Amino acid sequence: MADKQMVLTSAGLKKLEEELDELKSVKRKEIADKIKVALSFGDLSENSEYDEAKNEQGIIEARIAEIEKTLQNVKVLDENDLSTEHVSIGNKVVLKDLQKNKVMEFHIVGSKEVDMKNGKISDESPVGKACLGKTKGEVIDVDAPAGLLKFEIMDISK
Repeated sequence: MADKQMVLTSAGLKKLEEELDELKSVKRKEIADKIKVALSFGDLSENSEYDEAKNEQGIIEARIAEIEKTLQNVKVLDENDLSTEHVSIGNKVVLKDLQKNKVMEFHIVGSKEVDMKNGKISDESPVGKACLGKTKGEVIDVDAPAGLLKFEIMDISK
């Protein structure tokens, strides 16, 4: 079965590539050094430093494999091709919560770029999914864990 294609912005791609480079060039060496030091302590059966370093190595190698797999199945959004007519991945949307009369802005991104603190939500999240394909002025219903929410799309931008 083919892996699902991951959609990233160019900034998201750059961030993943930088993380991969850091893991391969810096973190791998740090872990190898920790393992070397732990081995010098002798008996591995009671060597917690060795066990800890090997666990850390496993976590880093798993993250490297995950990033490499993602990069093999990535589609990079061309921000120049983004439309502001319909909401799609890469767009910023201004939503008005019709129940709370509160306005908020979100940047719809692929699932690997989610950053709630900076307003980046996934296209697979309830709000992101409900926005996709909609136009300015449309009212959307969002089936969220908190219940049914209603938003009006106030603006769509790149």
